[in-house]
Amino acid sequence: MKLGIIADSHDRLPPLRRAVEMFKQMNVDAILHAGDFVAPFAAKLIAPPAVGEPIPVHCCYGNNDGERAGLKKVLPQVVDGTVRVTIDGRTIAMNHFIEWFKPGETDAADVVISGHTHEVVNEMRDRADGQPQLVLNPGECCGWLTDRCTVALLDTQTLTAEVVEVQP
Repeated sequence: MKLGIIADSHDRLPPLRRAVEMFKQMNVDAILHAGDFVAPFAAKLIAPPAVGEPIPVHCCYGNNDGERAGLKKVLPQVVDGTVRVTIDGRTIAMNHFIEWFKPGETDAADVVISGHTHEVVNEMRDRADGQPQLVLNPGECCGWLTDRCTVALLDTQTLTAEVVEVQP
């Protein structure tokens, strides 16, 4: 399966809109947003029906998501803390900041997703049990800090991710 991974959109609508369109054109099976939507008006771009049915959206709050009640109305599935889902037999743990994971939350995960730093991380590591684990930060969709608007495409079969530039 193909998954669209995004973080740190920070109310910057043009690249967020393009990222969602790109994900739809690539027929992703789900979208995961690792927080920092910032405002509900931006979150509407990633909420159904904007992403199309039946693409599920999994998401968590970031440190800049201050209007949580409004975000919860737009994205009722948004989680305060770690999102843990199994997709295509792969266990995925996602939180906005890598340091916000509680002890043990990533131990058995095949994929660990975070955001917050606005810096791309796309590397394989070994879990304590010797199994491979993909650690992924798609960078910033907003492009505010790095001048790069990036998202990632995760292939659950190969356990690999490709970081993709989105035009602002």
